Amino acid sequence: MEKHPIGDLMETTMKKIREMVDVNTIVGAPITTPDGITLIPISKVSFGFAAGGSDFQTKNHQPGQNNAFGGGSGAGVTIAPVAFITVKDGVIKLMSVNPPAGTAIDRIVELVPEVLDKVKEMMSGKKDDNE
Repeated sequence: MEKHPIGDLMETTMKKIREMVDVNTIVGAPITTPDGITLIPISKVSFGFAAGGSDFQTKNHQPGQNNAFGGGSGAGVTIAPVAFITVKDGVIKLMSVNPPAGTAIDRIVELVPEVLDKVKEMMSGKKDDNE
């Protein structure tokens, strides 16, 4: 059976999308700042794809002759940064680009690790003062 032109059209478009979007697009390459902080960008990738076509007969179409084909395809890609993972002195944090959309409780839960770090620092400081 003969391969239909719409298959080639879709295959080419999908190949181009795969070339544009890979894992390095979502989790970016680490960037190290002069003061020793490593930043790893995290992005949200969305894409859409459409293809279509039609076979139609020409005016002078003869039996056994292939129909004419007309078709097209298109794709759209959106890449939006959503967060950065920061690494400094072995401490890893996730920094959101957008402010949290949740409630105050969500924000409190998000801050718990930072609060625990601060309490540990304060406690270790008091122990040093008592010695």
